[in-house]
Amino acid sequence: MEDVLDLYEAPYDSARPVVCFDESPKQLIVEVRQPIPVEPGAPARYDTGYERKGVCDLMMICEPKQGFRHVDVTDRRTKIDFAHSMKHVAERYPEASVIRVVLDNLNTHKVASLIEAFPAEQARTLVRKLEFHYTPKHGSWLNIAEIGLAVLSNSCLSQRIPDKARLRREVEANVRERNVKATPVNWRFTTQEARRKLARLYPCTSS
Repeated sequence: MEDVLDLYEAPYDSARPVVCFDESPKQLIVEVRQPIPVEPGAPARYDTGYERKGVCDLMMICEPKQGFRHVDVTDRRTKIDFAHSMKHVAERYPEASVIRVVLDNLNTHKVASLIEAFPAEQARTLVRKLEFHYTPKHGSWLNIAEIGLAVLSNSCLSQRIPDKARLRREVEANVRERNVKATPVNWRFTTQEARRKLARLYPCTSS
């Protein structure tokens, strides 16, 4: 936990940027009856019935200190999809010596995914440039990208979305608007705060 918190507390360093990554499924849903649009004095009305059209995956990359975010909409959440998202991260920061990536400790979020997805030399270049920092078990709330996905979901994805193309349009419009504002994340939970509030998680030592 403190490893991640130390990254958030450190001053911005363009040579060693901190980037957060997380992913979330989004179910595609088609209306079975035409909704009744909003009218004066009456809200929009939707039938409770719907038809499922599969699931897409949202892969969010965000740089909290710069207020930047990018979301890939993929058909699945495989090791290969993860590897290509990490390639996008590396390409965004060509001048960086190391990119420190905060992410959950999932089975796909491994160096092995890069090795499986790309030729050996390309994979090795990415491995040298990307430095993974994992959130602890049951501590995914420490990942700022998870918060970003929640904001995205509440902003534009609570509606029924029928297909991948519509999903991508909604996501891109939201991300574009937020990137124009480029509001940095004001992360306030520090290492000292963790030691005080979560003392029960630290081993007790006697002097």
